[in-house]
Amino acid sequence: MPAPAPVIAPEPDVAAADVVALLRGHLAEMRAVSPPESVHALDLEALREPAVTFLTARDPDGALLGVAALKRLDAAHGELKSMRTDPGRVRSGTGTALLLHVLDLARARGLERVSLETGTEPFFAPARALYARHGFVECPPFADYAPDPHSVFLTREL
Repeated sequence: MPAPAPVIAPEPDVAAADVVALLRGHLAEMRAVSPPESVHALDLEALREPAVTFLTARDPDGALLGVAALKRLDAAHGELKSMRTDPGRVRSGTGTALLLHVLDLARARGLERVSLETGTEPFFAPARALYARHGFVECPPFADYAPDPHSVFLTREL
């Protein structure tokens, strides 16, 4: 019997212990595989900004499965940020569910495009494959990003 679909919703408490633990692990792993100047993950304060909607995916019992954020860049353009699946739940469908939810949310908010930055290292290959499967294509740096050999920039029209 397949696992039930995750419950994805805006997270009112970015400082919840399970969220903080997952985000700390995410930042630590990003810092371990990328040079410091190439780590663009949002910290807890940045996830509280009004332009950011922070989402959690939880199982029906409330266990945290993953997180993602949508940051509005302007009236038509959003950025996918802080996408992370709990390491024990990788390849469970949580990442796909979060990505599709973020895209639906972006459409509902009238955005016409969603972009993201991810790493070029082999560690990020599964993420790049996920984004490619869902229509993301390479693009030039956007927003405040600059060209970086450790970053790849992807975008998708909605």
